[in-house]
Amino acid sequence: MITVDNLTLAIENSIDDGNGLSQEEAYDLAQHVLNFFGYSERIIDNVLEPEDRDAFYMMEDAGILFTEREEITLYDGREWRIHYWLFNRGRINRLMEKKPRAAKVIDDSESIYKTEVTDDMWACRKKSDE
Repeated sequence: MITVDNLTLAIENSIDDGNGLSQEEAYDLAQHVLNFFGYSERIIDNVLEPEDRDAFYMMEDAGILFTEREEITLYDGREWRIHYWLFNRGRINRLMEKKPRAAKVIDDSESIYKTEVTDDMWACRKKSDE
């Protein structure tokens, strides 16, 4: 069963560059996608709005979702195509095995000392202290 946390981890690990989604954004995307699926194995593409479909295409690019289509012959002989979205469970499982991205640790305690303070700044500060 795919949970929000599992899918969040897979989304985070599917993005290789450092400019990917934050953990909160990945969680929101995972929750959004899972809301469409519920307990189903697949969903029909027609239920998606254009904005939602864009998110699904992004997930398809990451290999997390894939599409499938079914052709049905109607009573009058015409062919009708139905497009579905499915989870790529194998890819999701492989992505979940990767280590989560390490959060960037910023040590602000020394950052104020890395700023160059010019003599003019010090002179201005000395005058205001007097």
